[in-house]
Amino acid sequence: MGKTSTTVKNRWNVKSYDRLAINVPKGRRNDIEAHAQSKGLSVNGLVGELLRADLNMTEEEWRRKPDAE
Repeated sequence: MGKTSTTVKNRWNVKSYDRLAINVPKGRRNDIEAHAQSKGLSVNGLVGELLRADLNMTEEEWRRKPDAE
């Protein structure tokens, strides 16, 4: 993959996503990764699924930008 491709992907990510960092108790990372994998998800996918459920949002609502409402 060339530098141009990486640059384009980075620009897309900055434009399309907000980044969050979370802290979990030491030693829990492997448990969380295993749990996500058992559901066929990445950790990011698991967190997104849990947030969508807690916010009572459909997949479409979750992906829609708030200013598009």
